[in-house]
Amino acid sequence: MILASAVVAAALLLAGCSAGSSSSSSGSGPVQLAQPDQAPSDSSAEGGVAGETADGTKQSVITTGWVTITVDDPIAAAQDAVDLVDSFDGKIDSRSQQVGSDEQSASAQLTVRIPAKDLDAAIEKLDQLGTVDSVSLQSSDVTLQVRDLDAQITALKASVDRLLALVDQAATTADLVELETAISDRQSQLDSLVSQKEYLADQIDYSTITLDLVTADTIPSAVPGDFWSGLATGWASLGAALSGLLVVVGVLIPWLLPLAVIAAVVVLVVVLVNRRKTPPSGGAGGPGGSGRGGTAGPAGPAGSGVTGSGAATTSP
Repeated sequence: MILASAVVAAALLLAGCSAGSSSSSSGSGPVQLAQPDQAPSDSSAEGGVAGETADGTKQSVITTGWVTITVDDPIAAAQDAVDLVDSFDGKIDSRSQQVGSDEQSASAQLTVRIPAKDLDAAIEKLDQLGTVDSVSLQSSDVTLQVRDLDAQITALKASVDRLLALVDQAATTADLVELETAISDRQSQLDSLVSQKEYLADQIDYSTITLDLVTADTIPSAVPGDFWSGLATGWASLGAALSGLLVVVGVLIPWLLPLAVIAAVVVLVVVLVNRRKTPPSGGAGGPGGSGRGGTAGPAGPAGSGVTGSGAATTSP
């Protein structure tokens, strides 16, 4: 049992060393892209071949670009572009179209994937759509990335195979759990690398081109040339101004209604307060009265000895 555990531990250590040294083994020789369960082949990088490296191996190149074409009808030209890409067994990644109006011209944009080996022939046929205004292509050499990925995949596959062979030799449950954990970890790393390799192979095989289809500028001049065109322009501007005013009024109405109600309530409160503060007219305190704060009445006739006390008196 001790011997079996030692064998499992040594196998795990060897598998880890093999997986860790995959990067350093990537430069030992050309390794072609292939599925993990298939033999290596030369078909994975055919589309991106741009030449040979110093050691005689093929280069893996990713090509991207941008093409602008002036056409009479961008919508119809977009369909023609789709047919052209289909003739080369290409793919359409995205497509967008803009119908023309008084303020902007019609246009269309497509992102196309063309087999890299047919890219030059496809670009030459783009003049069938219209006038090619500009072509911009960029190439990126990913040969080292291809080699590194394939080396890591090869090392991880060998590591997983060795660990699977040791499962039947596990003497204890602890050894079996340790082996299964190591296998799961190696397999997840292998799956991730395979996904990266497949994506890289697709980018190599198919060049990505963004195709812009536009028209010449046909928007008429906004400056009027005679009286009638000036009158029409002024009338149109007046209509636009009135339309804008109506829009502003429509926006303000929901705000004006509650503000008017609040203003009416404030005015009503002010009026009621002022009415309470105003004294009543007439009363005991009027002129000639005898109430409080009244002024003395006029003096009586001479010799009567009676002075006015606020009320008139008569002599006998």
